[in-house]
Amino acid sequence: MQEASYTEPATVDDPTKHCWDVIVVGTGVGGATLGYALARAGRKVLFCEQGGSYLDASSLRGQYGELYFPKSSAPQSRHVQLLQRSGRWHESIRDDSSPAARYSIPFLGVGTGGSSALYGMAMERFFPADFTPGNQHRGAEGSSLPERWPVSYEDMRPYYEEAERLYRVRGTADPCRGSESFAYVAEPPHLNAGAELLFGAFRHKGLRPYRLPLACEYLSGCRGCQGYLCPNPCKNDSARMCLFPALARYGATLLDHCRVLHLEASPNEVTGVVCSWRGQRMVLRSSLVVLAAGALQTPALLLKSRSRLWPLGLANGSDQVGRNLMRHCVDLYAVFTGGRHPQQEQQFKEIAFNDFYDLHGSKLGSVQSFGALPPASVLVEGMIDDLGHGVARAILGQVPIKSVLRWLFGLLAQRSTVLATIMEDLPYSDNRVVLEPNGIGVAFRYRLRDYERKRIDLFRSVMRETIAPFRYLLLKQAEANKMLAHSCGTCRFGEDARSSVLNKYNRAH
Repeated sequence: MQEASYTEPATVDDPTKHCWDVIVVGTGVGGATLGYALARAGRKVLFCEQGGSYLDASSLRGQYGELYFPKSSAPQSRHVQLLQRSGRWHESIRDDSSPAARYSIPFLGVGTGGSSALYGMAMERFFPADFTPGNQHRGAEGSSLPERWPVSYEDMRPYYEEAERLYRVRGTADPCRGSESFAYVAEPPHLNAGAELLFGAFRHKGLRPYRLPLACEYLSGCRGCQGYLCPNPCKNDSARMCLFPALARYGATLLDHCRVLHLEASPNEVTGVVCSWRGQRMVLRSSLVVLAAGALQTPALLLKSRSRLWPLGLANGSDQVGRNLMRHCVDLYAVFTGGRHPQQEQQFKEIAFNDFYDLHGSKLGSVQSFGALPPASVLVEGMIDDLGHGVARAILGQVPIKSVLRWLFGLLAQRSTVLATIMEDLPYSDNRVVLEPNGIGVAFRYRLRDYERKRIDLFRSVMRETIAPFRYLLLKQAEANKMLAHSCGTCRFGEDARSSVLNKYNRAH
């Protein structure tokens, strides 16, 4: 599938004069893919996207948004316009996990494609065992993890295959999955030197690495574009593969820069989508409303939609909306594989292995190539911002020291191949998305339990043995609350309306 050949998103002068078949809030992988399928089936689809179209001439593509800041800094409220043009979330979120609340801007996408416009293009399936999670975590206490999900791997298999074809995924089969077949369109290009060395070393140790499946066209000069908008038709994100074709071929309509404020509803259905577009407050009507605004904004919208009928928030009779926040525990390992790697070799996620996905009854997770590290200045400013307002921040914030740190991170990027460990955290009902006291801003509460901390420590110990004899530098991120790029879980589905928000078809109970 090729990118739709148009430059401006199709809109209507007055969307309130139409009764749409479907209104889709959000154009990430969930919203755009579903909206595309419905538009292709003949439904009259309206997409509401809070951000802009990255096809707009003012968008900033090909580099991290931070590199356009007037001076080096972690993202702050004064950078709103530059972050917007970079397809990035631009509003501060309050972390209420401790008495000293902190604000930060999470690394998430806002705009056409959502976070997929920024992603590293890895598209993996769940394992069959993930659909019966109660069997995987017998030692966990206090978790709200169900014994099983209301769908199985076999239920999902045909949709995985269709998605792999739709997003033109390239990869090789994971040996840990046995004889499982995939619908990858091709194999990716050859490995770079550092990844090839690690691939061989891992196989020598009895592990089973494979080529990570990426939704990428690998065009000449492709740079991976992880963390920023791709300037070429190379990254197969949800805007390029689903949203734009739905608009150009199947008559769908897009309202970009459209902020949905709340939903109006009867006891059984949504009756209106209240939004702000082009400076006007309006109410949109449709037969079906799809909330696909991500694990932070979707529950926030439901919580904002309180009424006499829904005093705790829309679809929240179970008081589960916003609860069970998960974010994944991710660490980075910069492995020194010898020599200086050309910059073009550091762009892609390339290899992965899942031998530690379930290690002797303890579920750890996946190991993947991380791809290119962010620019040194972005890493340094992020590290300093993580330190809060203490003495360490004051010391590291001095110009000479920051210059040395930038040099060290630049050297790290040139001389190492970076791996990421991705460990699933469990859902706990008090880890949740909430609203700020003003009822508008988004906040969250999240704390790791001992069960997660023990698995993080075990994963680090296993990786230390796995990477030997290579030297490496561990960049610890697993404990950092603000790492919300993989957030999920906040509108869980289930068979019991008392303990879940949605049924097996992702409709509100």
